[in-house]
Amino acid sequence: MSMTAEELKAKKSELFMEKKHAAHRMSDEDVAAANRFCEGYKQFLDDGKTEREAVSAAVRILEEKGFRCWKRGESLQAGDRIYVVNRNKAVIAAVMGTAPLADGVRLTAAHLDSPRLDLKQVPLYEDTELALMKTHYYGGIKKYQWTTVPLALHGVIVKRNGETVQVNIGEDISDPVFCVTDLLPHLATEQVKRPLGQGIRGEELNLLVGSMPVCCDEGGELVKLRVLEILHEKYGITEADFLSAELEAVPAGQARDLGFDRSMIGAYGHDDRVCAYPALLALCDCKAPVHTAVTILTDKEEIGSDGNTGLCSAYFHDFMRDLAGVCDTRAHIVFSASQCLSADVTSAYDPTFADVNDRRNCAYLNYGVCMMKYTGSRGKSGSSDASAEFVGEVRRLLDANEVVWQTGELGKVDMGGGGTVAAYLANLNIDTVDVGVPVLSMHAPMEVVSKLDVYMTYRACAAFYG
Repeated sequence: MSMTAEELKAKKSELFMEKKHAAHRMSDEDVAAANRFCEGYKQFLDDGKTEREAVSAAVRILEEKGFRCWKRGESLQAGDRIYVVNRNKAVIAAVMGTAPLADGVRLTAAHLDSPRLDLKQVPLYEDTELALMKTHYYGGIKKYQWTTVPLALHGVIVKRNGETVQVNIGEDISDPVFCVTDLLPHLATEQVKRPLGQGIRGEELNLLVGSMPVCCDEGGELVKLRVLEILHEKYGITEADFLSAELEAVPAGQARDLGFDRSMIGAYGHDDRVCAYPALLALCDCKAPVHTAVTILTDKEEIGSDGNTGLCSAYFHDFMRDLAGVCDTRAHIVFSASQCLSADVTSAYDPTFADVNDRRNCAYLNYGVCMMKYTGSRGKSGSSDASAEFVGEVRRLLDANEVVWQTGELGKVDMGGGGTVAAYLANLNIDTVDVGVPVLSMHAPMEVVSKLDVYMTYRACAAFYG
């Protein structure tokens, strides 16, 4: 039967699903709150450019909010606020709920590591009176993006005597910076014939760190010697101490507002600190939850979550077993009743590179936090693929709390894809779904996110904790 124009409009409003910009669904007060929230987030990014620094920044926030370091076996009661740190690279925090732990926890999990250039164990060398350092890139990067940008050195050096030295060079305006050089276009005839992925090769990511020799007319490697002299004067180290160091070259500079309207943030390390910070703040703002609220900020996700600080290790399981032990239950009982938001980023639609996305099933900047039923590569490989029941429950929760949200997946089916920590938590028999912030230029030295999406991720985590 035919409909009037008004009837047709009403029917479409009733039956169609509509995606639209978060600004059209938020009050002026909410937009202002999002902007305020992101000022703290930018500071967190600047304070935590490595997983170690991010853990330190997270612990400072936790302690300011009344959390205490918990020791295995200590008794707990409803309302207690605790945290534990794993090897200075991961942290778990919890607010004890009023319900028995056997009823499950409400868990969020994000990672603190980001793609970067790690120094090799024997990094420093001299060639034609230039001092350089060899690097080994960490995580998935487009290598050409890491040339000719200012880089800072962050990390730790453990000296022969066991003393640990903190390194942070390149962030203060008075500090020097470093860079990876590239070939001038005038002489790049052969280089530009390489496939894009080989335009810069891994062994060409060499950090330029010096060019001035010591004052001596004889002998070799005088520029290298000058660099080592400076490092010895500042840190008391010798070349051999690089063998027990973790030094990371990361983009220098602060997180900045992006755009004439200041609606976005351009910075290094949004993946995945842009989800870690909202999850952490939501936990800190959680006062009296029914179910115990837990946040994991983990390491090593960018290289497969292996190692004893990644979520493939036993440290989270052991924490939950210890927690269950003081609450008169067992970890596997807690897991089976628990729910998890795996808080990791997804790719935002980029109109410049539109052909990699299915526009009906991708995330958009400023459309809110993105819920991804599955991640993985091509045939969902490496994905936990959340159940319809759990997705429905999270959907109702977000709507009830006026959280602006969307759904999406990481590109067209045969284009590639990517994974998160969701599968490792789902493997513990925890209902798990991915939620996170859409990102432009993911894994680049400068990534881009929307302030509204960051704030809605916080709102989603806060609603989940209850």
